[in-house]
Amino acid sequence: MTIKRYALLLTMALALIAGFGCSKTEGTGTDGSGSAMDPGIQGSMETITNQKIFFDFDRYDIRADSQEVLQAKANALRSYPSIRVQIQGNCDERGTQEYNLALGERRARAAYEFLLRLGVPAEQMEMISFGKERPAVTGTGEAVWAQNRRDEFVITGY
Repeated sequence: MTIKRYALLLTMALALIAGFGCSKTEGTGTDGSGSAMDPGIQGSMETITNQKIFFDFDRYDIRADSQEVLQAKANALRSYPSIRVQIQGNCDERGTQEYNLALGERRARAAYEFLLRLGVPAEQMEMISFGKERPAVTGTGEAVWAQNRRDEFVITGY
């Protein structure tokens, strides 16, 4: 299991634990005996976090193979407006830290703006660049670098 899946499982476990604190939803007359998380929102959260999008060397434009991935993320975010996501821009190890922080920001912004055009409200999204500081894969060579030139999507709230 990847670290991202562990983080998602931890987030869901914390939500489940928090849900046990209330036995009644005030004003609705319903009890808290149902599941802590709607299966629809859980599936949407997985859609948002499971797939990364990738970029060509020294580029930040959204590739054709990423457009379908972003469309699925947009559908999930529009379906559950309470979900908040952080778009994390990343780069490979080549280039200076300053250059890669700026490039990672442009990559995160490209996904952010693409999702905006698909109808995702700005309030649901935030961006951050990690530059080359968080490689997905260590090593050298194009196969490794290609996996590090990416945007990741992390749930920050729901």
